[in-house]
Amino acid sequence: MEKTYTINGKQLTFNKAQVMAIINLTPDSFYDGGRFSSISDIVKDVEHKINEGATIIDLGAASSRENAAPLAVKDEILRLGEPLRRIRNEFPQIFLSVDTYLSEVAEFAISEGVDIINDISGGKLDENMLQVVVKQQVVYVLMHMQGTPQNMQHNPQYDDVTKTILNFFKERIAYFKSNNFDKLILDVGFGFGKTVEHNYELLKHISDFTNLEFPVLAGLSRKSMINKVINTMPTTALNGTTALNMLALQNGAKILRVHDVKEAKQVVDLFEFYKNV
Repeated sequence: MEKTYTINGKQLTFNKAQVMAIINLTPDSFYDGGRFSSISDIVKDVEHKINEGATIIDLGAASSRENAAPLAVKDEILRLGEPLRRIRNEFPQIFLSVDTYLSEVAEFAISEGVDIINDISGGKLDENMLQVVVKQQVVYVLMHMQGTPQNMQHNPQYDDVTKTILNFFKERIAYFKSNNFDKLILDVGFGFGKTVEHNYELLKHISDFTNLEFPVLAGLSRKSMINKVINTMPTTALNGTTALNMLALQNGAKILRVHDVKEAKQVVDLFEFYKNV
């Protein structure tokens, strides 16, 4: 039986895969940073992505690309605040996620009605994060990252990347279960402290992570693991993204985190039809 998470009076279900739309409020993200000139532009983009089939909107106010400079708490909250309020007010039924590894930013976002905290560090970069999500009982995306955004791609090494991340998840899951918290989504962290080969090994072994009995999120959209294999760039990596999204669904992923909602929703619909024939 698939998980169902109840949060802020809404039910997030995984009987079929969900599409999480990326909304970058940053000026320096690797693909679409700096594309909004006003809050109205952001709201229009959110509406467009919802109409295309997104069920989760993931707002990011601080870039986590390789070598990105850290953003101060107050600056992240300032950049996030007004867009978050407008989106929450105009789309009360959408699941709203905030991409942050800072517990103070998470607390602020939750106070403004956010349903999901998406933490690239899995609680490693802010020791208070896990306590915040347990206390507030929001959904938590638990992601694995080796190192920090500043050094994560400096020669990442593992004896066994799949086993290492499985053990990391098991340790974190044990903590959450001991604190009566079970609203988890698992993310292996494609591109976050992994080589291209590590990424594809993890993609191939998504089913190992689904055995932990929590939904798995696949964040593959336009990443270098695509570009380095087929010689594309982020701007030309949509076809590669679509191909890998289908592989992720076949291997058990329940959320696709993407820049391109229409195409991801088509992948989900085709996969569901194929699966149910």
